[in-house]
Amino acid sequence: MATYTPMIQQYLKIKANYQDAFLFFRLGDFYEMFFDDAINASQELEITLTSRDGGGEDRIPMCGVPHHSAPNYIEQLITKGYKVAICEQTEDPKQAKGVVRREVVQLITPGTVMDGKAIQDKENNYIASVTVFDSQFGLALSDLTTGENLVAICASFDELLNEIYSVGAKEVVISNEFPESLKKQLVDRCQATLSYQLDTNTTTKFEVILNQVTDERLVKTFDRLLTYLERTQKRSLDHLQQVKVYYLQDAMKIDLYSKRNLELTETIRSKGKKGSLLWLLDETKTAMGARLLKQWVDKPLVDRSKIEERLLMVETLIANYFEREDLRQLLKEVYDLERLAGRVAFGNVNARDLIQLKKSLQQVPEIEKLCLTLQKEGYFSQQLDACVDLAMLLEEAIVETPPLSIKEGSIIKDGYHSQLDQYRDASRNGKTWIAQLEQQERQKTGIKSLKIGYNKIFGYFIEVSRANLHLLEEGVYERKQTLSNAERYITPDLKEKESLILEAEEKIVELEYQLFVDIREKVKNYIPRLQGLAKHLSKLDALQCFATVSENRHYCKPNFSSNGELSIKDGRHPVVEKVMDSQEYVPNDCSFNHDRGMLLITGPNMSGKSTYMRQVALTSIMAQIGCYVPATKAVLPIFDQIFTRIGAADDLISGQSTFMVEMLEAKNAIAHATSQSLILFDEIGRGTSTYDGMALAQAIIEHIHEFIGAKTLFSTHYHELTVLEEQLHSLNNIHVKAIEENGRVVFLHKIEEGAADKSYGIHVAELADLPSSLIKRAKEILTELEKEKTEAIPVKTKDIVKEETFSDSDSQLSLFPVEKQASNKGQQIPKKEQAAIELLKSLNLLEMTPLDAMNELYQLQKKVKS
Repeated sequence: MATYTPMIQQYLKIKANYQDAFLFFRLGDFYEMFFDDAINASQELEITLTSRDGGGEDRIPMCGVPHHSAPNYIEQLITKGYKVAICEQTEDPKQAKGVVRREVVQLITPGTVMDGKAIQDKENNYIASVTVFDSQFGLALSDLTTGENLVAICASFDELLNEIYSVGAKEVVISNEFPESLKKQLVDRCQATLSYQLDTNTTTKFEVILNQVTDERLVKTFDRLLTYLERTQKRSLDHLQQVKVYYLQDAMKIDLYSKRNLELTETIRSKGKKGSLLWLLDETKTAMGARLLKQWVDKPLVDRSKIEERLLMVETLIANYFEREDLRQLLKEVYDLERLAGRVAFGNVNARDLIQLKKSLQQVPEIEKLCLTLQKEGYFSQQLDACVDLAMLLEEAIVETPPLSIKEGSIIKDGYHSQLDQYRDASRNGKTWIAQLEQQERQKTGIKSLKIGYNKIFGYFIEVSRANLHLLEEGVYERKQTLSNAERYITPDLKEKESLILEAEEKIVELEYQLFVDIREKVKNYIPRLQGLAKHLSKLDALQCFATVSENRHYCKPNFSSNGELSIKDGRHPVVEKVMDSQEYVPNDCSFNHDRGMLLITGPNMSGKSTYMRQVALTSIMAQIGCYVPATKAVLPIFDQIFTRIGAADDLISGQSTFMVEMLEAKNAIAHATSQSLILFDEIGRGTSTYDGMALAQAIIEHIHEFIGAKTLFSTHYHELTVLEEQLHSLNNIHVKAIEENGRVVFLHKIEEGAADKSYGIHVAELADLPSSLIKRAKEILTELEKEKTEAIPVKTKDIVKEETFSDSDSQLSLFPVEKQASNKGQQIPKKEQAAIELLKSLNLLEMTPLDAMNELYQLQKKVKS
């Protein structure tokens, strides 16, 4: 480092503390990057890579961006998961001795960005912190844009992953001792940026927001996060709200796979909002209401009284159409109060934001009147804090259409500050005097083109074109500047007025900025009140959203059973119904009771089995978030968990095949489901051979039936399993009706009792326009197979002892044609086949990718055939 120039040495010293971030190093009007930062940034931002002499033997890689356009470049890096350290000059270059002092003033990360395209209006931007406590995990969440803080204890790492994925945290803060194996899963599963914070030494001023947290593990976890935020943001965090402890068991548990399969907040295929349940429900009018709606969809309630409280409010809003429409119009004028409070605390709020705040507050009295009309008691009658004094301050102080910049004046109203009014009077009168002087000089000289102009270098001047110079009297004007086609002059009176006007304008800009900062500090005192108001308005917005959707789409109010009964009359899949629009949707009933706990669904592909299963789950979720449901009548239990195994997909990140993913999701449901859970299994066992698949499917059905007792919808193409209805007392067969007309299949999408009479796979292939010769051959093969078909499985269910036991007699088809045991006929297995079997036993298939497994299988086959 000693050979580098002092400036490069300064850069390297600062960069040493921010190794995991791009260092934007301020040099004049540019932010410069050097060494690896420059090489990487030039690639990521697609900007020119140059070099400079840094005092060493080789030139140093360098790239830079103009400071005025830096936010766009920073946003690009943050969106890609990088961090950016902003290093500013903290010393006046004119007073500096040697290298100008520079310091990092803020570290911008995916979890701490406050504005720009990286921030979605309708989604929270959480940063998380995780601390390991033996087998449990402390989780802390903070949204800097709104000031919201949450903490929870997760009983397992899977539970932790599910929470981080659910809230969409883009950054996770951990200690240096965090297990390496778990780090990889955090990055791969949650797509999160990892940050490190070892110390947990928060200042005492934040103790007040932690006073409701009694669990020391949660205090330590949040302390880690808060210490990281203080260290990186280096500015006021006064908008942080009270830390709220939440318990995972207070909400319906839906693992990340089930949320994906049910498309609650995004679709599987496009990863977008359109086509999801959230897209269907979102009739909110405010950004903060939309964020609350997403939180409700992510965490359906399990407390019946809280669910029914929401449903009662929705019922009231549905019954009062005109009041609800007025409410929607008023909420439309309400700005994002939560994020505004965050920007005020951070010091990056502008005058236009404050005007929007004023207009928002002006809606509150009318909203309060509407609430009192809707209901005389309960939530609607709660008093809303309109912050009247703050609204009056903003009305008196800020002009209606202020500029975007807060340092160029024209923000403060006349009459708000006497000294500002005096400066403005001097400026305006001076400019009037100049306009009058211009007219007088034109008349005096007879030069109609004479004008009085101004620029920052020469100030005010009288300009006369060269063609009219002969009309001027000698000695009247003092020459100031000569141009190619004109002369510029000054007079003593003009110079005096110039001094007065410029002094006034300079003081106006300085005073207006100071007054705006003072107003902003006053607004900061209202942050807790604004946050409280925001909570009431966002809840009101989410409830009116439920009422609007429910009425427009003809949903019904659900009732809840205490005996586990489920009865849905004319149920529909809410999203599919909306997407179909004018096309007629075929509704279906669904019922469960004490003697009917499992439904085995058969029927052809494309007939609607998966849609039927999903609509039962979505109906239950909608009911438990407090919304009406897509049916003509619905009686539902309150489910504690929902598990789904729908669709087929590889997990390429973990190197797991479709069938392995299927088995892992089935295992997750079997391991965690209770008798109060809902399980949806679609085509379990199809990823392996027919006999293997049927055996697994039957064993899973029996296990759920005997050991768990969860309400289960199980769709299958294995028609042989339908005989289980005679052997398992709680299992019932249902099927999707289809008929054949002129040799072609017609799907009726209607669920009926009993098993399907046949499969229609070839008909579906025909609908997909496969070659007619191929279809004909398939039918011939099917006829031959049906002739040879033997009833191998399902086997009759044995008496199940409620223990996990396996015997030597348990077997499945071998991968190789091994002869019967030598003890039976005195025969020996050939040595090369015995060697292949031993090698096969030694393989750890669960840790192999599909490609690795195929390679190993190929090598085994070569050994046997050689």
